Amino acid sequence: MKKKNQINRRDFLKAGTLAGGGLLISILLPPTIKNYTSPSAFSPHAFLRIDEDEDNSIHIILSKVEMGQGIWTTLPMLIAEELDCDWKNIQITHSPPGKKEDFQLPPVEQSTGGSSSTTSEFDRYRQAGATARIMLIQAAAQKWGVQPASCKTENGYVISGTKRVSYSQLTAEASKLPIPSSVQLRPPNEWKYIGKPQKRLDAPIKVNGQAKFGMDMQFPNLLTAVVAHAPAFGGKVKSFNADLAKAIQGVHGVFQIPTGIAVLATNYWTAQKAKETLKIEWDLGPNEEISSSRLVDSYSKLAKTKGKVAVQKESKTIFPKAKHVIDVDYVFPYLSHSPMEPLNCTVQIQDNLCEVWTGTQSPLLHQQEIATFLKLSPEQVLFQTPFLGGSFGRRGSFQGDWVMEAVQIAQVSGQFIKLVWSREDDIQGGYYRPMYLHKVHIEADEAGNPITWNHSIVGQSLFVNTPLESWIAPKGIDYSSVDGVNGSPYLEITPNHLIELHTTTVGVPVLPWRSVGNTHTAFVMETLIDQLAARISQDPVVYRRMLLKNYPRHLTALNLAAEKAGWHTSPPKGVFRGVAVHAAMGSYVCQIVELSIQDHQIRIHRVVCAIDCGLAVNPDGVCAQMESGIIYGLTAALYGEITIEKGRVKQSNFHDYPILRMSETPKIEVYIANSTAKMGGVGELGVPPIAPALANAIFAATGKHIHTLPIRL
Repeated sequence: MKKKNQINRRDFLKAGTLAGGGLLISILLPPTIKNYTSPSAFSPHAFLRIDEDEDNSIHIILSKVEMGQGIWTTLPMLIAEELDCDWKNIQITHSPPGKKEDFQLPPVEQSTGGSSSTTSEFDRYRQAGATARIMLIQAAAQKWGVQPASCKTENGYVISGTKRVSYSQLTAEASKLPIPSSVQLRPPNEWKYIGKPQKRLDAPIKVNGQAKFGMDMQFPNLLTAVVAHAPAFGGKVKSFNADLAKAIQGVHGVFQIPTGIAVLATNYWTAQKAKETLKIEWDLGPNEEISSSRLVDSYSKLAKTKGKVAVQKESKTIFPKAKHVIDVDYVFPYLSHSPMEPLNCTVQIQDNLCEVWTGTQSPLLHQQEIATFLKLSPEQVLFQTPFLGGSFGRRGSFQGDWVMEAVQIAQVSGQFIKLVWSREDDIQGGYYRPMYLHKVHIEADEAGNPITWNHSIVGQSLFVNTPLESWIAPKGIDYSSVDGVNGSPYLEITPNHLIELHTTTVGVPVLPWRSVGNTHTAFVMETLIDQLAARISQDPVVYRRMLLKNYPRHLTALNLAAEKAGWHTSPPKGVFRGVAVHAAMGSYVCQIVELSIQDHQIRIHRVVCAIDCGLAVNPDGVCAQMESGIIYGLTAALYGEITIEKGRVKQSNFHDYPILRMSETPKIEVYIANSTAKMGGVGELGVPPIAPALANAIFAATGKHIHTLPIRL
């Protein structure tokens, strides 16, 4: 009898024959949500397909979406390793629209996020590749009348003596064979892809323009839609006059939807110009009173009161009176995700079908949401996922805000439409990394060992009232808000520690932002460690080694970065260093910043990054993600701030919400630890340590600690 949430190998992998001939291996996703209890309802979300009579191409349909993180290359490497195919013959597509059986799965199963794509798929994809290879060998052995043991594979061919046949010529026979009860995966010493740098498979088509993003969708009779949103969050239309807009040539309609007024036109420019002529009277609602400064004041008062206890430990040992005491508040602003490709969604509703083209991290979630809204069955919603032009969490909305806007416009207008958000819509239209305030009290002994650590965090929840609430935010405690404090080795070695959380309700829509809670907790923890080191006049790296002596993976990253940066040698005159080490998503990262300051201007010269992520499937991809995270994190540390006044966002575009320029980007060196430890994620891990390493370098240069972001000298 199967246990709850358990599937056997035959449920896990299924083989079939394609309509036109060929071999299809379906990779089935195991349940991760506790209340899911029906393994027999599983359906495929990722496939390995080899067509008959083709040029030996290997088709891999991903269960996750490519949004710049490199899984278009990393995941196929896993299959290629075990399948023993020619890397040049790999072809990739995103998962097609779900089938009827898919809707019995929790929609989050096909979501992409949390730096989990490679770790979650590592075994599944290799098993699929190995299974296909064994079945192809068996088919060749039958064809030739030889024993399978006499056959081997090489670059997409099965070989026995002088006989040689391509995979594509064996697919029809292979698809009729039973799935092997077990397969032997290749040992690491035989790997030729895994652990070796591979160039990105999506790079050529992104360079030559063949790659299709949501913004690239073009069809006959497609109209462009834009929306005039309320200036304050949650505002509603009281009345509007669209006479001027309708009079503009090329405008095909103006319609009211729940979030504002939509304008349809033959092109984006005409739609935008027409939107500017709208005369709208708004009911701004209660959120008009929200302002950043008021929130900071209210958060500060709240932090002084008793919060919900997330973690508490009290030692019965009596310690001497503390020699060093730190009391400090930290403030972090709202942040915009600002992906390169603004939000967009193309929708056509006709003949009891709704077809959608948009880049999203959670296609099944939105598919079900649309079906419910339109009163269709889920399989009547055909969801196409093109490439995502960045996300950083923005395209992971649980409410599908921009998607539902597009569906509502298509429904009310009866037109085939493409909704396009401008950069101003993106920055002012909602969903941010929340504002947070930390209040910390630390007591340490004469040697700098912390003996008491009380830590209060105030901010909005990311996961309450979402499909992940019971998992991440049970009983009103959103553990993503305290992640990075909770689980920190610095707290674990502190005999008396307390983490309290105040979850606020504010009318500003929020979403996870690249590295989630670690965006603010890493900064607090790592700058506090530098303050403690300074109290005992200890070198920051040496002090961390003392505190982390029982945490080998932290130490691996710390020591590798210190060695490569030459920490224990003097930097050039006028150059100062700062260090930070942080663990999240199963990986451990240390970064060291070198900078100088002239005329109150920060010049970052060099960043040395070391990561222990366990096995690095594609080292080039790991390095790229570290570099990307460092630049993204530096942008937030130096410039990132969404300011709200009277319920309205002051920033509007990159002139007042700037990003790091090429001329400001430091030299970045990334070193990957040679680790056999459990594999962790890398997509978000470059972000958390960079801001505290920068702040600690500024402290080394100026003697001033930074407690508020963005950094201003």
